[in-house]
Amino acid sequence: MVEKKPNDPLVKLQKAEDAKKATAEYHAAAAAVDANMERLRAMRLEREAAEATSAAPAPKAAKKKPAKKAKS
Repeated sequence: MVEKKPNDPLVKLQKAEDAKKATAEYHAAAAAVDANMERLRAMRLEREAAEATSAAPAPKAAKKKPAKKAKS
């Protein structure tokens, strides 16, 4: 059996390919997180806009307190 040395060109090539694969996986995962965050942000903004239009009823008239009776 032939032992592979650490500086063997095939080992270096395999490590480079593994690094490219890992980088691609990292970028794909980051893109998925960004897409999900954008989707959730759009849903939140839509919900907040709907709440703002439907939850803004006319302000209620303030109740007047009855006048205090003077002590005699």
